Amino acid sequence: MNIIVYSTDTCPWCTKAKDYLKSKGIDFKEVNVGTDREGAMEMVKKSGQNGVPVIDIDGNIIVGFDQGRIDSLV
Repeated sequence: MNIIVYSTDTCPWCTKAKDYLKSKGIDFKEVNVGTDREGAMEMVKKSGQNGVPVIDIDGNIIVGFDQGRIDSLV
């Protein structure tokens, strides 16, 4: 399973999403779009969104922290 969490350091919902995945023992790659311009452009291309968090689970895009949707995909 390939999971990418696009986030920023100051986003409380990003922290909640990452903490939730960690609590379930799920590995993920974090892309800080505040410091990674290429990562930010990749996120917008995938999701059409500028806001974070954006979570990519095997190509399924979740905008925001949607615990139910995360659970249904992992």
